[in-house]
Order: sequence, then C-alpha cells, then structure tokens
Amino acid sequence: MRQVAEEENTMSTNVKSMLETKGREVVTVSPDRSLLEVAQILNDHKIGAVIVIGMEDRIAGIFTERDLVRAVASEGAGVLTQHVKTAMTTAVQRCREEQTVDELMGMMSAGRFRHVPVEKDGKLAGIISIGDVVKARIREVETEADHMKAYIAS
Repeated sequence: MRQVAEEENTMSTNVKSMLETKGREVVTVSPDRSLLEVAQILNDHKIGAVIVIGMEDRIAGIFTERDLVRAVASEGAGVLTQHVKTAMTTAVQRCREEQTVDELMGMMSAGRFRHVPVEKDGKLAGIISIGDVVKARIREVETEADHMKAYIAS
C-alpha cells in the first residue's frame, strides 16, 4: 500500500494538465475600461475575475469581484465610471505550468485569493481558479482511492 501512495504523490496534477482539461481561455480587459463595463463582463461571462492587460500583452493587474466591492464600498456608486486601472490589484501573484495542485493550494490559501494567472515566457497562458484546484484535487483523491482498492483486491 505504501508504494501505491508514494507513486501517487509523485504524479500530482500540475497547472499544465489542469489547463489542458479546462482550456486556456482567459477574459482580459484593457486598463481604460470603466468599472461598470468590467462588472458587466464579469456578469456576462459568469466569472469572478478578469486579467488586465497592459503594454506588449503583459499582465498589468487582475480585477476581481472583491476589488469591485471594495471600490464601491469605499467611494460609492460614482466609482463605476472610473477606469479599472484605479481599482485593480497590481501585485498579481502568478503561477507556472509546472506548479502542482498542492503548491497552488498553499499559495492561494496563504494569499487569500481565488484566481491565479498562469504565465509562460512572460505572457498570459491561462488562469486557474480555486474551483479548478478543488476539482483537480478531488480527481487526485479519487484516483488514489481507486488504486488502493485495486491493490487491496489483488
């Protein structure tokens, strides 16, 4: 049994495999879009975050539902006419395709955020949400359980 568990740990899901499963599509906006426009984009796409793209298609920031709530709570509804660059998070935590589910869980828990852009060669390559991480981890646990059952049955 121990050998099966050890083998499973070395086969932890990584960001690249999660993106291959869910897709690499990312909703992006320019820094000059209004908060109201970006709120509509979040609603239309049923997502919780957009990546703000700056010069040379590089990540300039991330704008989330939390950023929207924070801006409206501190400045009132009038803030909705301002540019997203005034309310976005600029200190964006990023991940790489090689990182594992466990590494992402640790990063997201420590930073208390739910969306992480994926960078490859300095460019946006996808986005991972906490929901993606949970789904991947559940698949890992189910696979491990199946291996354990097969080992016990043999």
